[in-house]
Amino acid sequence: MLVHEGPSRSIRTDFRLGCTLAAVAGGVNVSGFLAVGSYAANMTGNLSGMATGLVQGGRMAVLCGLGLVISFVAGAVVATLRLRAGCRRGVACMHARIILLEGMALVALGLMAACLPAGSGAGVLGYSLSFLMGMQNATVTHISGARVRTTHMTGMLTDLGLELAQWMENRASPSPDVTTRLRLHGAIIASFLLGGTAGALGYGLWGARSLAGMGGALILLALPAVMRGTERA
Repeated sequence: MLVHEGPSRSIRTDFRLGCTLAAVAGGVNVSGFLAVGSYAANMTGNLSGMATGLVQGGRMAVLCGLGLVISFVAGAVVATLRLRAGCRRGVACMHARIILLEGMALVALGLMAACLPAGSGAGVLGYSLSFLMGMQNATVTHISGARVRTTHMTGMLTDLGLELAQWMENRASPSPDVTTRLRLHGAIIASFLLGGTAGALGYGLWGARSLAGMGGALILLALPAVMRGTERA
């Protein structure tokens, strides 16, 4: 799932990777909201919150939203720079290495969350989660050739609508490609929703420590690919 890149990837590979990471992103997004009151992956909502704060004079809302947006963009920048640097040096399985790093960071955040001071600790957790979601989205967008995004459900819903319109126009003899993309987009959206539901349940049982479980899932996903790449090197 995290080895082949771009056109060499099969739709089945994108399906498995997209659904898995979308479920984790949904869980992280909901857990982050329950922990700090802000969504780590919903940049549309954060920008809207900033606009509302500017009009209503809510300085803290503007600063918090700005911090989340900057953190998300920074995560995407860091992931992209690491990917390009790794490709130039011929490092194997760079995408898997970044997802492994994200998983380790989530485990650390989940274990440390209870120790973070009130107030400032919430900011650290929220900005860290946004950074990791930016890393994940950039990594998956890069490896799939922009066919899959796992945190950006607005874009996925738009793609679903576009494919659905094409399917409706030619439903008598639908294109196999359109049907396949419909299934892919629908499955990723459903995975994000189910992951968010699981994240809410997990947070209710274990609090922010549930992030460690999500990080563990990413480690299990990425570690085999990293090990195979190391052996080939």
